[in-house]
Amino acid sequence: MTLLSGPPHVITVGAGLLQESLDAQAVPTTAVAWRPPLPGTADALARVLADPRLPAANERAVGRLTSARPQLVGVRRASEVLGLPDLMFLHAGPPIDWERASGPMRGALIGAMLLEEYARDVPSAEQLLASGQVRLEPCHRHATVGPMAGVVSPSMWMLEVLDTEHGGTAYCSLNEGLGKVLRYGAYGPEVLERLHWMDRVLGPVLSAAIELSGPIDLRALIAQALQMGDELHNRNRAATSLLLRELAPWVVEAAAGSAAEVLRFVNGNDHFFLNAAMAAGKVSTDAARNVPGSSMVVAMARNGTDFGVQVSGLGDRWFTGPAGVPDGLYLGAYGPADANPDIGDSTITETSGLGGFAMAASPAIVRFVGGEVADAVAATRSMYEITLAEHPAYQIPGLGFRGTPVGIDLTLVARTGVLPVVNTGIAGRVAGTGQVGAGLVKPPVEAFTSALMALADGVD
Repeated sequence: MTLLSGPPHVITVGAGLLQESLDAQAVPTTAVAWRPPLPGTADALARVLADPRLPAANERAVGRLTSARPQLVGVRRASEVLGLPDLMFLHAGPPIDWERASGPMRGALIGAMLLEEYARDVPSAEQLLASGQVRLEPCHRHATVGPMAGVVSPSMWMLEVLDTEHGGTAYCSLNEGLGKVLRYGAYGPEVLERLHWMDRVLGPVLSAAIELSGPIDLRALIAQALQMGDELHNRNRAATSLLLRELAPWVVEAAAGSAAEVLRFVNGNDHFFLNAAMAAGKVSTDAARNVPGSSMVVAMARNGTDFGVQVSGLGDRWFTGPAGVPDGLYLGAYGPADANPDIGDSTITETSGLGGFAMAASPAIVRFVGGEVADAVAATRSMYEITLAEHPAYQIPGLGFRGTPVGIDLTLVARTGVLPVVNTGIAGRVAGTGQVGAGLVKPPVEAFTSALMALADGVD
């Protein structure tokens, strides 16, 4: 009968109204953070959790991801390393065709047609793209990632990143800077002129510089940048500065005549390192692919129409849902009506434990994507609920040097209802507009639930 003879101590679960009322009356409480599982997933979740392969499979998958050692080993033309034939382009996100492509994706494809001189003007480029004669394939299918529209054409120069631990290689194009750029769907004369300069000057100079410098340890550079206030998706200022310091002497030695314009270009582009971080994320997550029975996500990507995920134990299959419109801060007079649904392969940063998952390391990121510093910390803390590990190298000073949450687990997403946090740039929905803002976006639930169902179907 002690229950009635002493002061009550209440355990609260679920809605916070009871907790708030009891707090106001100074009643001792213990809050239990519980959420219902995602609707319709109970049977599939039970089957996957009962799979005897699951614990060891996930341990192996996340262990391979966190032990990857990405190094920048070269800068080479896409025509050389990807073998792109004429009238074939790579793009961000899951597979898509011209008919379903969004405005920025169409704009980037038009720009690539003009860049490669497959068409003489915009109408003829659109006509050829609509005819079905142009082959479009996802970057991820070719060990590649591309920011925003992610369009890769033969004359573009690619960062080549090698995983010295597991032997994989991944590629990402060079970053054009901000404003009206191809990856945001712009294709005006200034865009094409910059791309021609990158082909003629930037790519060859960086290629020669890295041949002289030797491999650059991206894992160590990313770890240092996190401790300097970057989260490596929408804030890359420290990482770009560190990379510039590594490359500068070799750029001067490789091409004294062009060194100044190359260094000015990199120095004026705080996001230059993003593409290297993306390639590092890609080669790391690829090391964790194809582990039978694993429920760990190895890719999240968007094409401006669909948001897709791939899972270690499910091969190269895409599971998709509609891409959402980011909620964030807009440039100038732009607003939500001008925004395209989420686009780009840059969510490979979140998939590898960076970006939105590392926002607690980057208080200044809220000035770019919105919210308060406490929101950035809360975002990172929430991601520990749906991940399998903490990254041993990527650490957050503000959390006592705790490793970033890494290894998104489908079963944890389903059990908690917590979706991955993604911070992102926002592209204008009209082709040719360029960037209109930056913010946060929620992935579609159905991408994760459909992947879980497929994983359950494979359990014997």
